[in-house]
Amino acid sequence: METGAKAPKKAGRRAGGGGPKKKSVSRSVKAGLQFPVGRIGRYLKHGRYAKRVGSGAPVYLAAVLEYLAAELLELAGNAARDNKKAAAAATKEPKAGTTKSPRKSPAKKAADA
Repeated sequence: METGAKAPKKAGRRAGGGGPKKKSVSRSVKAGLQFPVGRIGRYLKHGRYAKRVGSGAPVYLAAVLEYLAAELLELAGNAARDNKKAAAAATKEPKAGTTKSPRKSPAKKAADA
């Protein structure tokens, strides 16, 4: 037997041995985005928008879509808050010629009787 012979390498194994597999990190996390970069890339490829799609295109498109969604949500939130303030102000002001409540409290009813 040869003394300098090495054992054959196992396919797919790291040099450190058969330890636990490293957890994968999505491209959305790498880019710091909430929108799914992988899904957008898949849609670009399967939708046949171009013959070839670069690796940065889905990241850029996801960033643009996330920015637009954030702007839209901010505007909608501001409008909802303003609408709520206007509705609250309208209910606080009594209408002309009306009183607060026509009902009497139980103590006043007993005093009148």
